[in-house]
Amino acid sequence: MAGDCRHILPTLPAKSVDLIFADPPYNLQLKQELLRPDQSHVAGVDDAWDQIGTFTDYDAFTREWLGACRHVLKDTGTIWVCGSYHNIYRVGAILQDLGYWILNDITWIKTNPMPNFRGTRFCNAHETLLWASKTEKGRYTFNYRALKASNDDLQMRSDWHIPVCAGEERLKENGHKAHATQKPEALLHRIIRSCSQVNDLVLDPFFGTGTTGAVAARLRRRWIGIEQKPSYVRLAKQRIAQVVPPLLPDELTPPPLDAPRIKIPFGMLLECSLLVPGATLRLGRTEFEAQVQDDGTIVCNGIRGSIHRVAAQCLKKPSCNGWEHWHYRHAMTGEYLPLDTLRERVRLTKEAPSVKPPLMAAK
Repeated sequence: MAGDCRHILPTLPAKSVDLIFADPPYNLQLKQELLRPDQSHVAGVDDAWDQIGTFTDYDAFTREWLGACRHVLKDTGTIWVCGSYHNIYRVGAILQDLGYWILNDITWIKTNPMPNFRGTRFCNAHETLLWASKTEKGRYTFNYRALKASNDDLQMRSDWHIPVCAGEERLKENGHKAHATQKPEALLHRIIRSCSQVNDLVLDPFFGTGTTGAVAARLRRRWIGIEQKPSYVRLAKQRIAQVVPPLLPDELTPPPLDAPRIKIPFGMLLECSLLVPGATLRLGRTEFEAQVQDDGTIVCNGIRGSIHRVAAQCLKKPSCNGWEHWHYRHAMTGEYLPLDTLRERVRLTKEAPSVKPPLMAAK
């Protein structure tokens, strides 16, 4: 969408977006041009769109677009905001003032940063990303298990070592950078796969040359981009038109590792004929045995109720997970196996009636 996000966002449906990535103007407040030691010019960020004005002006601008983002963000969604020391602290305070709940701050460590040519400060080799949910108690998507699996079974940390956009990935016009602050696709790839699922809607209110849209399309997410500079809009359209999403039919795509688990009640094991009335369950390594009733309850030592309640009373505990404590007798081998294995078998089937014949026999 071409235009100012502060005007467009309020026109979008409320609570319609799953994930927002925002790379707003940093308002760098540069006072003079940057020169290398050989006196050649450094192509810094001196575009008009980055010159918001005073801190008061910038705070008002930030509050307006973050408030508009809150309008379109689902209660289960999250927002990412990228910034530097020039603006990120003001952005963080305003996020909290508006009711967002900051979940993490990510340090994007640039493996190929621009040097500090004047030698008057430390080389600025990182940027900060704030990740926030809409409210403190909001339930949000975080693909923890998938991230860990893709990171050699190590937890994904909050320090991300990713090079700045360069080489063939950097869009150019007439031999010059098309956009001064084009973000690397690797950064957006990690963000989008961290906090969204296939077919989720991703929004970028400062779309630039379309990095968010290109990565979202490649990851089979829907996307909305808002940008007011016509040349950026043109480049973004050209870029995204060349993206070819992977050909992965839905029926061949396994569910996400972090997808919510399907709730399977004990009675479904009887409905699927994985258990039969009269079958015996054994309570772990104890002497307690229970008989399965045709109404989905079990009876042990005169106690009748759910697998959880009966296990808790037998073990004299306030509560108990019956799926973990009760064991069923395998029809072929006669050995007792955890009851939870039958629940997992039901979960692996798309249709409960298609579950194969029982593995359970009455004692």
